Amino acid sequence: MEKPTARVSPKTIRLEPARTARTAHPQNYHLPRNYRKRKWKEPKPLIDIFQEKTWITIVAEIAGFNKETLKIEVKDQKLTLSAKAKDRRYYKSLNLPKEVIPNIMHTTYKNGVLEIKLRKAEKEQTINKRS
Repeated sequence: MEKPTARVSPKTIRLEPARTARTAHPQNYHLPRNYRKRKWKEPKPLIDIFQEKTWITIVAEIAGFNKETLKIEVKDQKLTLSAKAKDRRYYKSLNLPKEVIPNIMHTTYKNGVLEIKLRKAEKEQTINKRS
């Protein structure tokens, strides 16, 4: 008589994904207390100053303000930007690298980016004549 042979088959291991407990009411989620007390601060606008041979270009990212509410004042080596909106204000005073001519200014404001081009003031050079 023959003994029945046991068939060895590889065991399959079935892995089931772990289930996470889902709540029926997601509106019951609360932020930790330290987050509730924090006040939201808007990021400061980015400002870049570029120098060319005869021009100084200032690029400022001022989103959320109307073109009509922007004020730009230039005097010697100082530029002042100010803007108003319903719920906020912005003011920045910059020292320019060179003196500029305040009457010659080109500005563009598109998609929250203000670009100001100012003409550099040329200093008069005195000519020394030797006699």
